[in-house]
This record gives sequence, structure tokens and C-alpha cells, in this order.
Amino acid sequence: MAVKEMRINEQIRVREVRLIDQDGEQAGIVPTSEAFAKAKELGLDLVEVSPQARPPVCKILNYGKYKYELEKKTREQKKKASQVRLKEVRMQPKIETHDMAFKAKHVQEFLDQGNKVKVTIRFRGRELAHTELGKVKLDKIMELLTEDSFKVDAPPRMEGRFMSMMLSPKSKR
Repeated sequence: MAVKEMRINEQIRVREVRLIDQDGEQAGIVPTSEAFAKAKELGLDLVEVSPQARPPVCKILNYGKYKYELEKKTREQKKKASQVRLKEVRMQPKIETHDMAFKAKHVQEFLDQGNKVKVTIRFRGRELAHTELGKVKLDKIMELLTEDSFKVDAPPRMEGRFMSMMLSPKSKR
């Protein structure tokens, strides 16, 4: 639940609430005014943590501290989320075997790092008449890569003067 959506203290406008006290113990269903008075007496806030429940669930706690903890938790989740980047490796259809092996090594490194890779071949001038050479080169790249380390997201296809394919790493489960 977003922090902005939470109702606290006087913003809670229902007759009764299911109260959870400052120790995390359930105090049962009590009138809202009584729950608010109890929170005020302890110098804490009455926070509605589950508005969908009938009656809504409210906790007695320090709202500032609670808000801080929620924000801290969301920051940690963002840190842990993996970032998948798209890397691109470009070449020409006239590429030599050693150069192709070097490019394939780079593609393998990118896949091992967990990135998606777009392998692109650029055709210039009369090379455009022999696009089948590009397909052969892309197939050769796939042969040079370690088996079971990638899956083909998009097979080789022409896009204007470029032929490209998309590879992504296989999940390590």
C-alpha cells in the first residue's frame, strides 16, 4: 500500500475498527473514538493499515517511524531488482573468422552477465544483394556460443540495411 493512501488519526471515519495495540497484540473490535483516545494517551498515532477489511484494521504506532520503514523497504526492493540491459554487437558480412570468434566471445560475456544481446550485420552498397551471407554469419555466431547459455528471442531478419537477431540468457534455475 502506498504511504500517501494511509489514513491516520482523525482521517479514519468509520464507527468501529479492529485494533492492534503498540505491542502487536489484537485488542479486538473497538469504537474508533476509543482507539484514537488510547493512541493519543500513549503519544502515538492510530494508522489504518488494512482499509479493505471489514471492519478496517488499525494499528497504534509512531507514524513517522512506520512511514520511514516502508520507504526503506521499497528502496531495498529496488536495489535487489535485477537490471537487464540490451547490448549490441555489430559486424559486416565480410567479417573474417578470427574477428567473428572475437565478437562471439563478447556476445557470450554479455549473456553470462545476464544482458540481452542484439547481434547486427550492416550491409553496404552491393552487399545488400547477398543478404543470405548475413544469415550464414549469424548462424555461425550461434554455433560459436556455448550451448544452453542463450535462447533466441527474435530470429535473424532484415530491417532496412541491417539484419539482426536478439538473444537472451537462459535462466539459471
